[in-house]
This record gives sequence, structure tokens and C-alpha cells, in this order.
Amino acid sequence: MLFYPTAIGSEPHDASITSRDHWQRVQQGHAGANLMPLVASNRIGREEQDGYDITFYGSSFIADPFGAKVEELNETEEGVLVHSFDLDALERTRSAWGTFRDRRPNLYGPLKTLDGSLES
Repeated sequence: MLFYPTAIGSEPHDASITSRDHWQRVQQGHAGANLMPLVASNRIGREEQDGYDITFYGSSFIADPFGAKVEELNETEEGVLVHSFDLDALERTRSAWGTFRDRRPNLYGPLKTLDGSLES
């Protein structure tokens, strides 16, 4: 399971900007990319500091291994979400899809260099 505790809300400099939907889609993408259920928790309420304020937009949710939301709270709701997953079925799906089977860690060396050159 992937867990993402967050504190995401309006932009302090412009309250009309909301990244709620983008945040959820990105989290759902993490679930789908890893074929792993995901729990994304986010705080609610308003906070003021140094002349700025932010309204946290809640919307905590649980996504299935394909990224589909299976449980969700609204923007002001405080609560606990619960969902059951068959861990054996999840393992079979991840194995069948080969998500990590086809990795080639022997080729990761250039990613660790500043210029992408092959390590010697």
C-alpha cells in the first residue's frame, strides 16, 4: 500500500487557484503506475500566518491499484476511510502485468551521473 499524508490547499498568494483535482489525479497516477492501492489523506480547515491564509481542501481518498477512487471524503469532511483489498489478488495482478519484472537496473548507472555518461 502507498500512503501519502498531505496538507494541500489553496495558494496563499491567490485563493482562486486550486490544485485539488490535479493533486488527486497525480496521486491516482502513483497508484496506477505501481499497481498498488493508495491512501491519500489531506487536512481540512483554514490556517493564517504572516498575512497569508490557506484553505486546505480535504478530499482524502483511497484508490485501487489501477488508480480508480474507491472511497472519498468531501472538502470539509473529517473522518476515517476504510476499504478492503485482497492482497493475494493484488500480488497476482502485479506479477501478471510485469510492472517491475521488465526493469533493467544494470542500465541505471547513467542516471546517477550529472551528464548521463556511462560509468566506468
